[in-house]
Amino acid sequence: MHATTSAAARESLSGLIERVTFFNEDTGFAVLKVRVKGHRDLVTVVGSVASVSPGEWLTAEGRWVQDREFGRQLRADLLASAAPTTKDGLEKYLGSGMVKGVGPVCARKLVAHFGTEVLEIIETASARLEGVAGIGPKRRRRIREAWAGQKVIREIMLFLHSHGVSTSRAVRIYKTYGETAVDTVREDPYRLANDIQGIGFQTADQIARKVGIPADSVVRAAAGLDHVLAAATGEGHCGLPVEDLLEAARRLLGIDPPIIEAALDRALSAGRLTKETLDEHDIVFLPALKRAEEGIATRFRRLAATPPEYPAIDLPKAVAWCEQKTGRELAPGQREALGRAVSSRVLVITGGPGVGKTTLVQAILMILRAKKVRCLLCAPTGRAARRLGEAAGMEARTIHRLLEVKPGSGSFLRNERNPLDGDLLVVDEASMVDVPLMHHLLRALPPAAGLLLVGDVDQLPSVGPGLVLRHLIESGVAPVARLTEVFRQAADSRIITSAHRINRGLMPEAVGGEAGADFHFIEREDPERAAGTLIGLVESRIPARFGLDPIRDIQVLCPMNRGGLGVRELNLRLQAALNPAHGEAPSVEKFGWTFRVRDKVIQTENNYEKDVFNGDIGQVTRIDPTEREVTIRFDEREVVYDYGELDEVSLAYAITIHKAQGSEFPAVVIPVAMQHYLLLQRNLVYTGITRGRRLVVLVGQRRALALAVRNNRTGRRFSGLLARLTRTGA
Repeated sequence: MHATTSAAARESLSGLIERVTFFNEDTGFAVLKVRVKGHRDLVTVVGSVASVSPGEWLTAEGRWVQDREFGRQLRADLLASAAPTTKDGLEKYLGSGMVKGVGPVCARKLVAHFGTEVLEIIETASARLEGVAGIGPKRRRRIREAWAGQKVIREIMLFLHSHGVSTSRAVRIYKTYGETAVDTVREDPYRLANDIQGIGFQTADQIARKVGIPADSVVRAAAGLDHVLAAATGEGHCGLPVEDLLEAARRLLGIDPPIIEAALDRALSAGRLTKETLDEHDIVFLPALKRAEEGIATRFRRLAATPPEYPAIDLPKAVAWCEQKTGRELAPGQREALGRAVSSRVLVITGGPGVGKTTLVQAILMILRAKKVRCLLCAPTGRAARRLGEAAGMEARTIHRLLEVKPGSGSFLRNERNPLDGDLLVVDEASMVDVPLMHHLLRALPPAAGLLLVGDVDQLPSVGPGLVLRHLIESGVAPVARLTEVFRQAADSRIITSAHRINRGLMPEAVGGEAGADFHFIEREDPERAAGTLIGLVESRIPARFGLDPIRDIQVLCPMNRGGLGVRELNLRLQAALNPAHGEAPSVEKFGWTFRVRDKVIQTENNYEKDVFNGDIGQVTRIDPTEREVTIRFDEREVVYDYGELDEVSLAYAITIHKAQGSEFPAVVIPVAMQHYLLLQRNLVYTGITRGRRLVVLVGQRRALALAVRNNRTGRRFSGLLARLTRTGA
């Protein structure tokens, strides 16, 4: 923005806010159109304010500037807004959407009926609202509750704004702490980093300094240790070596090591953290993760040491019957694995795409179900569960739904006191299952039941902490069936043959654009040109050639979030191409995204109340500015989000490969560029390619693909599970 400042002195003005042209909740920056006495036209005022709505009375102080593009405006360094007192202002204020359930029409009725006393009536005598046409008891209660809620939220916004931090999390803070929010934040601002999605340690630390917590306090050091360990679990670690933990905390806090060491000693003595020597390292754990590792090791070893309680099975006869029923002959490796499955209490089946894992699971289930064995099927994601259920011809659920997650708490109703009702539990996509979730599954396994884990151990590990599938396999505690033979039908697919070559450290063959191939590499050396090619593929070329819907059927998978070929930038460009703004169609701008009807979105955290989970992909079907709600369809179910909850979702035209684990899509497009070099590794590209069912297209630099294929180094994850599984005498 180019502006020239007038030589005039500072000026104050006040007036009615007619329109909020722009408001950024993260920074508080606003562009306002204000009706000011003595000015014929609306005055443009720009500046920062904690919260603002049309109809409010604004007081501003600053200097006039002449903007080349937008004309004359008051650049204010002091802005304050207050509830309106005029009928006109009250109509705009109530009708702006700031009170859920009150739109422009309802606002006009309320102000016409109660005049300038309308806000006081809503607050202190809301029963009188039922005297207005169209307002019954239910709507009256909603209006009263929404008004009370927004008042508290406004206080929180003002409090946070006064401490120089973002105000966009105010609704979530209010929902978490209620009317005690400001007192809670003043008392222990570090709670925000643990309790509120989107507020990190740095923000909480800023507030802590403002409310008087010293930089060198043990309280701050303890919060820093908690943050370092929590961040480590987000990177897949179950714990950290003491020296790594102390060094990371020192870098984060910038204080003397003795203070951090004192905080660690205090946390260990209080049992908030726990320390254990594993593989000659002193590792500090969050106690819940240590207990989960111990629980997995104990239960898995017990499973492996006891025989199954299935009815007697004549294996050759059962295999012949199964092959005759399905018309498919099992390969020698599948037959051997099937024998292990019916003779062992626990079995791990692993292997890449096209090696017959699904066929083997179908055969196991067919034979056991014929013997009246009650089978339960689950997978980490909804898409994976649907795929498993379709293949098996029976119901499969997500792990969370199978364990009956409790709304609000995230705990499970199914456990050792209330186990699952079945004789065999099948878990597909087991590479995605982290330490806490595997522990919950094993706790809920009935005492006499068997366990079948199915997954590709060469894919990316779980997003959550641990390397459960890899460590279960490496421990040798239980039988493992590793399928390696690619079946003839699968070998005709370039997707599958390319994935296997990459997994062996070889570049894919014939990556040109021959007609009929399902795998292509389009070389683009320039990142901007690569992005343009990618947009064109999704918008027109793939839909025209394959008859696919560009929003529903094509998924862009990125190695990382940042950069011109990262998730954020590609989402903005794909949204503009596939679902541009249309006239008066409603949209909502929240938490850095603009959401429109038809947008593809992804849930980014588990929400147990709504029964939607991290990685679930849906589509926006409705935006209601009056109710301040967005409706998103996930599969056949519609879920309603308040505007303030939209930090749980983001656009999903492009998502990270990590987020795509457990899902398959008709077509996948993957950018591969040297700007992603920090994350370019073999299992990442391998996982991305195996997400495509009918078509996979890589776009970018050949040297970046070659780097990824060569790079088989994966970051170390600190975990005690393997040591616990193999510990003698355990």
